Amino acid sequence: MRESMRARHSRSRTEETYCQWVRRYILFHQKHHPADMGEPDINTFLTHLAVKDKVSASTQNQALSAILYLYRHVLGRDVGDLGDVIRARMPKRLPVVISPGEVKAVLDHLDGD
Repeated sequence: MRESMRARHSRSRTEETYCQWVRRYILFHQKHHPADMGEPDINTFLTHLAVKDKVSASTQNQALSAILYLYRHVLGRDVGDLGDVIRARMPKRLPVVISPGEVKAVLDHLDGD
């Protein structure tokens, strides 16, 4: 995996992170070789991350990217449908900018200068 990532000029931090995710994936499946596993095993791992470990959506996506890299570029295998994965929830973000109507409503409630 490391050789493949270095040949593709990946950053060292990306290499380290991907290798850690692949290691966790293998250990999660009792040290079975990734070549002997497939889509259901990937689904199980990613679902476990979301449900049991309660990771963020970006963390789950990072794990998915690492596993996809392993299968596509190291093992030379295309991963099929991963549609059954329970996805981690994206956080609800409050708007950073308020609308002109909201500004007017705030100003209407102010007294003085």
